[in-house]
Formats: sequence, structure tokens, C-alpha cells
Amino acid sequence: MPVEFLSDAEAAAYGRFNGPPARAELERVFFLDDADRGLVDRHRGAHNRLGFALQLTTVRSLGLFLPDPLDVPSVVVAYVGEQLAIADPSCVARYMERRSTRFEHADEIRRVFGLRDFAAAEEDLERWVDARAWTTGDGPRAIFDDAVAWLFERSVLLPGVTTLARLVARVRDEATQRLWETLSELPTARQRRMLGQLLVVAGDARMSDLERWRQGPAKPSGKNLERALDRVGEIGKIGLGSLGLEAVVPQRRLVDLARYGMTAKAPRLRRHPRFRRVATLVATVAYLQARSIDDCLELLDLLMVTELLGKAERASKRRCASIRGSRVRRRSSRPRSMSCWTPRATVRRSRSLTCGR
Repeated sequence: MPVEFLSDAEAAAYGRFNGPPARAELERVFFLDDADRGLVDRHRGAHNRLGFALQLTTVRSLGLFLPDPLDVPSVVVAYVGEQLAIADPSCVARYMERRSTRFEHADEIRRVFGLRDFAAAEEDLERWVDARAWTTGDGPRAIFDDAVAWLFERSVLLPGVTTLARLVARVRDEATQRLWETLSELPTARQRRMLGQLLVVAGDARMSDLERWRQGPAKPSGKNLERALDRVGEIGKIGLGSLGLEAVVPQRRLVDLARYGMTAKAPRLRRHPRFRRVATLVATVAYLQARSIDDCLELLDLLMVTELLGKAERASKRRCASIRGSRVRRRSSRPRSMSCWTPRATVRRSRSLTCGR
């Protein structure tokens, strides 16, 4: 395995045919147009014409010349031979009889299509990889794949897999190291000491200040709001807000470092080399400074909403109680209906009449 980010299978598949191409790929990559046929027809003998055409289509597909020009899938040989009206494509075996032929043909293809050797574009590729790594922080495999596409687009022949993989790994590591050094040099000596103390568990404390800051407020309450405001003040004392990090380092790299700093344990951060440790703490504390203010505003908003809802609910209950009380009072003060009231004299008279009968 050339480098750690490529597996053995991935390294073996680089610059090789991995099985027969699909019909659509045959027609797209291995089709010979009129200009291609004009080049092929310059050579005598069916085996030379077919061998030249195979090298031409191979470099178009893989981005390099194969050590063995005939190490191609049989369907490719058949498809290219059919376009050249060669009845027996197996005649291409004679293409290897004269050793210099394949090198002469490769040089001709380079010259006609303006293909450049990797050495001519190596410095440009290094600058591109450095800019990509500095700006995005992408992993080496993603940069490796895009570097291959970069070389294809610029008609540069691919180097060996080890050469390209080591270049990507080296330049990416250098860009990452430069990022750590740049960030670690921005704080003053006093600020760096304060950042270092964030990883120390002092006295009877159960956790370091960094871990405590990362937890943030729990429930919306007046006491937690007070703690959240104290947290804003503690983070602000370090004074990283005046460093202008976004003007020096790409925002995406700051976010990646802060994401790591928000999850890594304090002992692990302490074991990192100085530049990486300080850079991670700078990005993490800068993120926490903004987040702590947002937490306070969110907590205040929740408390206000809770208080207003509580007041509205209490007022609603009082109003309902008042309405029920007024209804009861109205019922109790209402006079009895005349249709239900009978004078006593009328009652006595009706009784006397009943007794006379």
C-alpha cells in the first residue's frame, strides 16, 4: 500500500481497466472519429494500426500509457478492430514484436494531442492541492480523486499511484500544519496561558472549564440565566473576539476545528502538539463565545414566553372565576316568579271550601 489513505485494492485499480467497459463507455471513449482514423491510417499493417488505436483510446480513458499496451479488455480490442475493419483482431499480438514501436507511437500521440508529462505540471498541482487543503480541509482521498480529474482536464499524463498519493498527503499535511501555526500565533502569551488553563481540572472541580462551558444552560430559569450570563463573561475575558480569525483563516477550517474541540476530551487535547492544541482551543473558544450569547438570548426568550403565558393563564382563571361568581349572584338576587306564588288567604279559602263539601 503506497500510503495509508488508499487501500491495496484502490491502489491496484489506479490506471487500470477494472473489467470490461459498458457499451455506453465504449461508444463515448473508444470511438474513433475522422481525425483519429487519419492518424491510425498513417501506419502500415493491421497489427500496427490496431495497436496504435488501442494506445490512443487507452490514454484517453485512463490518462496514461499502459506498460503493456495490449493489457486491455477483449471487448475493447474487438470494438476498435471492428471500426478499423480488421477481420482478425488477434493479429495485434504482433504489435509487441518490435519493442520500440509502442514507444514511438506513444510519443506521436503525446505530440499530436499536446499531452504533457507529470513533471511539467507538478508544481502547479502542488499549488492547487495546497489551496484546496487550506480552504476546505477535505480528506486526502477526496483531494486525490480531484487531483486525478485536475490532471485529466489539463492533458497531463498521470504519474504512478505512489507518486501522486504521496504528493497529496505531503502537501495536505503541510497546509494543515501551517493552519495550526497561523492560529496558534494569533493570541498573546497571556491568552495562550488562559487557553491552556481551560484543560486543567482545578481543586475540587469535577470537570475542566472547557467541558463546563461546552455544556451550556440546562432548563429555563432565572438562576440558569444568571449562570449563562456568567459564562458569557468568563469566555469574554479571554478576548479572542478582537483577533479577527475569519480574516486570517477560512471559515470552514475554523468550523471544523471547533467541531473537533467541542467533542474531544480535555486529556486528549492536552496530548496534542502545542500548535494543534492552541489552534483547536482558539477555534473552539471563539465558537463558544458566539454560542454563549445565543444561549442567553434563547434562554431569556423562553423565560419571557413562559412568564407571559403564566400571567395570561392566571388572568384567564381569575376572569373565569369572576364570571362564575357573577352568575351565581345574579341567580340568588332574582325575584321568584308570580306564577309560582300563591297568597296564604287563597290557600285557607280553598281549604275551607274543601271541608264544607
